[in-house]
Amino acid sequence: MQTHRILVINPGSTSTKIGVFDDQEVVFEKTIRHTTDEISSYKRVIDQYDFRKQVILEELDREGINISKLSAVCGRGGLLRPIEGGTYEVNEAMLEDLKNGYNGEHASNLGGIIANEIAQGLNIGAYIVDPVVVDELHELARVSGVPEIPRKSIFHALNQKAVARRAAADLSLSYKDARLIVTHMGGGITVGAHVGGRVIDVNNGLHGDGPFSPERAGTVPAGDLVSLCFSGQYYRDEVMKKLVGQGGLMAYLGTNDARDVEEMVAKGDRKAKVVFDAMAYQIAKEIGSMSAVMEGRVDAIALTGGLAYGKAFVEEISKRVHWIADVLVYPGENELEALNEGTLRVLNKEEVPKQYPNFQE
Repeated sequence: MQTHRILVINPGSTSTKIGVFDDQEVVFEKTIRHTTDEISSYKRVIDQYDFRKQVILEELDREGINISKLSAVCGRGGLLRPIEGGTYEVNEAMLEDLKNGYNGEHASNLGGIIANEIAQGLNIGAYIVDPVVVDELHELARVSGVPEIPRKSIFHALNQKAVARRAAADLSLSYKDARLIVTHMGGGITVGAHVGGRVIDVNNGLHGDGPFSPERAGTVPAGDLVSLCFSGQYYRDEVMKKLVGQGGLMAYLGTNDARDVEEMVAKGDRKAKVVFDAMAYQIAKEIGSMSAVMEGRVDAIALTGGLAYGKAFVEEISKRVHWIADVLVYPGENELEALNEGTLRVLNKEEVPKQYPNFQE
């Protein structure tokens, strides 16, 4: 059987993670750091694509990796229009939305663009996999109570879907046959109900609802938030920072690093323990909410993301939810592996690549 060599690219705000895989075996993996001066010299995120592409190619050349041997290139999916999950071929409609920042500017928008630039020169396929805008919500899950503010699906789709497949395989089930609650616990926290290979409900982990996290506020009392907004004490951007970036652990304890908080707890810091346990409590509560969505029929609960490395934290969640289903733990984000796996399924003809719609037609 032919071995597929795949280059995967995951651009972040100050770094670009790259990996080269032979099927599922890691050949090379590197996080390329970008200085503030390098990034700030570009007015818009999209303007960075040529610079980042060259840095990637130089790094591969330095490692002696011949890109002519590549079978495909896969980039992190960006802030596109809402689409169902899966592996998508990069096409003109997608490039247009990524370049124009249709749903906002973010470094992840560069993933598909750079993948396409490299792949075109080699006459091979360029793909993205499960971007954060994956939207498979049940119609009931969209209703918020305020018609002007429908609930949105913005979550850690790439890692959630990859972990759901892994958990299903560990249960000797296909992803489409499994009923799973997957909880991604990182800088943001999202809890998804996976049924029939679709995420039918999930909290909006960006500026929406759900548990508070190391740097996000999650659900807050709406009336009090309105009062805060109109108090005259804060500008709009300041309120947004309270919700995203300066919320959660950061607001209470001055750090977004769970390891720092664990150290505080170990030294007997009562406030740190209450706040850390409250975060676990809110995650467990959200998992319980998703179990109701799934009518109590849950094959397993999967915990993933950086916070899943903390044994005490995982135990604090598990003790509240283990009665629903067995708790499986998959620490870390494994995004490069997830991008590779999505591309590999297409190259091995296990899946047909999806086409990003042309919304102008």
